[in-house]
Amino acid sequence: MRRYLAAGSSVLLVSFAQLAMKWGMTQLPDPRQWLQLWQDIGLYTAPLSAVAAGIIAYAVSMGCWMVALHSLPLSRAYPMLSLSYGLVYLLAGTLPGFDEEYSIIRSLGVALIAGGVILINWRMRAATSN
Repeated sequence: MRRYLAAGSSVLLVSFAQLAMKWGMTQLPDPRQWLQLWQDIGLYTAPLSAVAAGIIAYAVSMGCWMVALHSLPLSRAYPMLSLSYGLVYLLAGTLPGFDEEYSIIRSLGVALIAGGVILINWRMRAATSN
């Protein structure tokens, strides 16, 4: 069970990292103006903190991923990572500040990804129980 907890934690942390860094970067000025950013650093504490939190979440996610890889077959673990695509899609369309829109085609794509992960793991579970 610990191996699935590690894989799930990695997915959640990667999803958080994507959302935090996206929000933070959209709150910062254009990259061409980053040299001026240091003059008004106090105005950008929250966005810079969000970007830093995203980077830290990525690092912790890698630790969780290594734990998952230690005990799960790669063919079972790797598809689980794709669940973060769906999670980010759902949260970016729901949370304020992201202004992402849902669409039928994108939702179908996310459903296909989730269905694929379920099929891969279901088939493996059936094969290992025989």
